[in-house]
Formats: sequence, C-alpha cells, structure tokens
Amino acid sequence: MGDGYRIESATPADASAVAAIYAHHVNHGTASFEIEPPSDTEMAGRMAKVLDAGAPWLVARDPSGEVIGYAYASQFRDRPAYRYACENSIYIQHDRRGEGIGRALLALLIVAAERRGFRQMIAVIAGAEPASVRLHAACGFAETGRMRSVGRKAGRWLDTLYMQRPLGHGDDTPPAEEPA
Repeated sequence: MGDGYRIESATPADASAVAAIYAHHVNHGTASFEIEPPSDTEMAGRMAKVLDAGAPWLVARDPSGEVIGYAYASQFRDRPAYRYACENSIYIQHDRRGEGIGRALLALLIVAAERRGFRQMIAVIAGAEPASVRLHAACGFAETGRMRSVGRKAGRWLDTLYMQRPLGHGDDTPPAEEPA
C-alpha cells in the first residue's frame, strides 16, 4: 500500500505482534487507559472476538512481514440497537509513527466497516491524544463529546474525546433488513 508496508486482514498468528505494539503504548503513553498490557493470550482472545463477529481487524506489515501497526472496528456497545455503530482502534509501532501508516489503516478500516454494514464509526480517544485527534479529523471525523478527567494515568487526570463519522449512507436511510 505505502512505501515500505502493506495492509491486510489480521490472522490469529498476529496476536503476539499486536500485543507487543499495544504493550508499548500501555506502558509509555496515555492513548490507552489500561495500566498493565494484556498477555498474548488475552490479545488473541480479543482478536478472536472481533473476527468471529465478522468485524474487520487489519494489520500493516513491513516488507519482511513484521506487523508494524493494526486497526480494528467492533460494535460500539453490546446491546442490539448498537449493531450499526462501531468503535475503532488504531495503534502503530512506536518507531514507525508519522509515516502515514495510521491514515492508511484508518482509510481501509472505514471501507471494511462499511462493507460489514456499520453506519457510524466512533473514535474514543483516551487522553485526547493530539496525533489521534488530527488523524481522525483528517479522515472525516468530527468531535462529538468530551468526558473530562475520567482517567488517571502517568500522575495526571486525562480526558476522553469522542469523534464520529458516518459510514456509507449513515443515518440517511434505514438498513436494508429493517422495514422503512
């Protein structure tokens, strides 16, 4: 896709690499409110839940096949009325940020989520991370809300920012399987 990487669907074999990328962000940043990184087994379970639901999980690979970033979309909340809304998550290997990998992943994730039937995509940006806010805004997301000081990590209070964008027909039309 880009210079020095390709994007494809994740497989269960990617769980360890995904866990390692995420662990760095858990341990060294505020983009996740987790305090302890999940194990490879826990990450494999999280991936299976998304993939088993038919939702997209993508990985970016360098020319050697190493996973250097990932993105996925899963139903926003468990209740059935939320079935057309998804939440996205994107993490890039810490030393590969700024190369456009996140933007490429998000662009393809949007397409995959639309194909899955989602009509709204929500970004829940922990710590209101400026790079994530810029990425989502560049991909058509608008701020829809902010919860102030709901997380505490790295010795400080952190906000959670909500951004959202419609997918496909958004809320202009009902889904095909519902009566009009």
